[in-house]
Amino acid sequence: MPAKSRPVDSVCVYCGSSNAADPEFLTAATRLGELLAAEGVRLIYGGGGVGLMGATARAARDAGGEVLGVIPDFLRARERPVENVETIVVRTMHERKMMMFDRSDGFIVLPGGIGTLEEIIELLSWRRLDLHTKPTVFYNPRGFWDPLFHLFDHIISEQLMPPEFNDCWRAVDKVEDILPAMFDMAKRTGEKPEEAITTIVA
Repeated sequence: MPAKSRPVDSVCVYCGSSNAADPEFLTAATRLGELLAAEGVRLIYGGGGVGLMGATARAARDAGGEVLGVIPDFLRARERPVENVETIVVRTMHERKMMMFDRSDGFIVLPGGIGTLEEIIELLSWRRLDLHTKPTVFYNPRGFWDPLFHLFDHIISEQLMPPEFNDCWRAVDKVEDILPAMFDMAKRTGEKPEEAITTIVA
């Protein structure tokens, strides 16, 4: 794998767990897993083998990448962890989210449902509170996340958030643009993984 020349060694991928997802999304998740492995970037994900998260993990594993899954015990039967992937079993969703956050240098958001939305809103809330400066990149095929971005703009227009909030994340339309956008964001912050502020009180 290539030597690291950037402050991103591992990324957390938030995404849907539904096998009924659009095949285009599943294909994109597979491609992302391949790209992570090719770049030598460790994948941190929710530990399940279903939907987009399963597709990403299997692709990264099959391409020789390093993968870590984190899953609550009560979800193991429903989400079926991927075989031959390191998986940590925790008790609660809060433990899962904190472990994924702590072990990641950046975050990628693929299409997903209410769980993905909950995770990314919490993550951006922490960023708004200056608890971290880790880069966040949305994969936005066919404008999937545009309604969320419009909501952000509405909140800003109502002066409930500063315009600078929209500097906390980027959106790209192509899977191949995700990692370049993340590396660029990380370089601009100048933050090394070990310097990130990761102590967050639940």
